[in-house]
Amino acid sequence: MQYPRNILQSVWDYLKKAEDDLLHRKRALDGEDPYSDASRFTSQRSDDVEATEQFGHEQSQAMSKETEAALTRIRAAMKRVDDGTYGKCTKCGAMIDTDRLGVDPTAELCMSCAKKAK
Repeated sequence: MQYPRNILQSVWDYLKKAEDDLLHRKRALDGEDPYSDASRFTSQRSDDVEATEQFGHEQSQAMSKETEAALTRIRAAMKRVDDGTYGKCTKCGAMIDTDRLGVDPTAELCMSCAKKAK
């Protein structure tokens, strides 16, 4: 069994908007990274400023990595919508509960497989 494409169009639209939002967030994070400012190499800075920049860089990198992981999940869900496998567990092939998909539209495992994976 698979969901008809017309029913999944709203899911695909939601995922596309989420992808666009995450791409915007990623660009903003890249711009906020203190290490992206080349002028920081030409000025004298105290150790406190360098430590603050390093912390900001590490924080930006962690958030960027988290954003990339979310993008990967969203794009995988969009691919499943496109190829007709959305809503099926990628491990066992069983249908994923619609309540689960409602909470997390990127879910790729049924609850049984998700519990086993932990």
